[in-house]
Amino acid sequence: MTDMLQEQPGVGIGARLCRAWHSPALGIASRVIAAIVGGFALANLGAILLAVLLPMARGEAVVTGVLASFAIYTAAVIWVFAARSAVRAWLGILGAAAICALVTWLLIGALQ
Repeated sequence: MTDMLQEQPGVGIGARLCRAWHSPALGIASRVIAAIVGGFALANLGAILLAVLLPMARGEAVVTGVLASFAIYTAAVIWVFAARSAVRAWLGILGAAAICALVTWLLIGALQ
């Protein structure tokens, strides 16, 4: 990536930064971070949501939610690398996580 930013005759800094910004390596790195961090957050929020939603004993609901979080994490990683662009991958992960967080927050507030 540093070779893209090195001085090239007739090419301005803006063009070099634009080329570096759209490099495939940056897209892959962004997807990997989205898969690791975003997938982890989504899996945890999904587990919490399931623990609140499931109509069973609290301990059983928590265990079921944690078990389901492995499938949620796997689906999130698959989604990140199947999305058309890194931006869509981030939007999908963050959107799903926001929906899970909002629904959980509303349910916990309604149950208290």
